[in-house]
Amino acid sequence: MLKQLSLAVSFALVTVLPVTAWAQKGKIKIAVQAPLSGEQAALGEHIKLGAQLAVEEATKAFKELGYDLQLVPQDDQAKPEVGVANARNMVADPDVLVIVGHFNSGVALPASEVYKDAMLTMISPANTATEITDRGYPNVNRVCGRDDVQGPVGARFAAQELKAKSVYVIHDKTAYGQGVADSFRNEAKKLGMNVLAFEGTEERANFSPMIIPLKAKNPDLVYFGGIYHQGGLLLKQMREKGVKAKFMGPDGLDSAEMAKIAGNSVINSYYTSVAPPRDATPDTIAFAKKYKQHFGKEIEAFGLYGYDATLVGIKAMEQWIKANGGKKPSRADVVTAVRKIKNFKGVTGSIEFDNKGDPVKAKYFVLQFEKQAYPGKVVKVIEQQAPAAIAKKS
Repeated sequence: MLKQLSLAVSFALVTVLPVTAWAQKGKIKIAVQAPLSGEQAALGEHIKLGAQLAVEEATKAFKELGYDLQLVPQDDQAKPEVGVANARNMVADPDVLVIVGHFNSGVALPASEVYKDAMLTMISPANTATEITDRGYPNVNRVCGRDDVQGPVGARFAAQELKAKSVYVIHDKTAYGQGVADSFRNEAKKLGMNVLAFEGTEERANFSPMIIPLKAKNPDLVYFGGIYHQGGLLLKQMREKGVKAKFMGPDGLDSAEMAKIAGNSVINSYYTSVAPPRDATPDTIAFAKKYKQHFGKEIEAFGLYGYDATLVGIKAMEQWIKANGGKKPSRADVVTAVRKIKNFKGVTGSIEFDNKGDPVKAKYFVLQFEKQAYPGKVVKVIEQQAPAAIAKKS
């Protein structure tokens, strides 16, 4: 009797185990690369959490398709060499089919060369440098706008709305900061503004040597191309030294940390952003509420794009798997599937890529810190098509 029972149990196991094996077809990983430590961690953390929420919500659907969907967070520390090392590790893992990242264009540019060689899809939630997509790589995409539009948007607002006649331009010497500052400067000149200086700095603590000549030139506006950890301190020290010029910067200032670092000096300063604030639309308001309930903190702008960038990759893979009988896509399959996404409704709006990976249309926001609180108040919204890619020289 015992022998018969043992045989029956063994037979039951044999008949059940293969079903489980057939149901589980393997893992699909999405890696997110952003600064999760250091001076820019506040922005990187929101990108990661946005991506995490998108993956968590899609886990059940992928299990039903037979796949274990996983998020693999990578701290690039806002350093190119770290981002490249992480990129090589991600490329070496065959289950990684999508990269969401980076935050810094100066990190994304060299890391994306690694992704290109492996034909690994990159969907950026934040990289605005023109070179990101102008290289024409089929695997590189972004859900946000570009600096050659963001910079001019800021310059036109400064000239037309703020009535600035002169500007002192400072940048952080990075691909992002210098690039957006250059685009701002070029448009400012076209509009007849007097560009008094175009100066780069890597200073992190004492801006006095820069502020003294700046104050002497008495500009109507100071434009800073860079990130909040420098921009907030520069603005604070300018006000302490009696500089009354209006202050503006790009989306690197789009963080609650800007208000914390600059203190009361942030009041009446301006910033442009390629990302909507959390209270921009009913969709962003609803998502911000869900995010806060889930993580216990208020979402910032690039958390919205972290979610949407991840969701685009998820939907592209899900559609491909369903259209191909449940088969796991290759990296090349995902590259093609992402570019085929049409009018996908994300939290930030409709997402669709052109043939170089830019969003077909992107929104650009001008915001003002009316008080020492984040986010600023939206004072202007412009929706614009991405510029055509620059023809490559033969």
